[in-house]
Amino acid sequence: MQRFETLAELASHVGEEIGLSPWVEITQARIQQFADATDDQQWIHTDPARAAAGPFGSTIAHGFLTLSMLSCFFDQGFEIADSQMGLNYGLNKVRFPAPVPVGSRLRARFKLLSYEPIAGGAQLAVEVTVEREGGDKPVCVAESLTRRYT
Repeated sequence: MQRFETLAELASHVGEEIGLSPWVEITQARIQQFADATDDQQWIHTDPARAAAGPFGSTIAHGFLTLSMLSCFFDQGFEIADSQMGLNYGLNKVRFPAPVPVGSRLRARFKLLSYEPIAGGAQLAVEVTVEREGGDKPVCVAESLTRRYT
């Protein structure tokens, strides 16, 4: 895990990769829990038998499940030692270029796009590219805005 001692240190890393998360497996149980939490029970996500005959040959994760994993990936991808709190401020862009079949392993790469000082901390724009192990294109690319406070 990439470690930065201070939030201010990030200002000199705009345009650079600042972190890489470990792999996380996407299980059918995780997909079902997300379906239950969001009431999105579409068969492509929740019915393994029907999905086996579908376009992907298995169930696939919801795009928004993949997006929701960004919080986990941020926590594991890089550390800012003097940051006491981080808040999700929003997203500028999100795309899902490829599906996430059940059993996939995902990880995220973080590229710092901008650093803007704010009262008590900084607002970061971070390009997050979520990769699928063995995949030839990303499964999610998002521009995430976070506010970190010291």
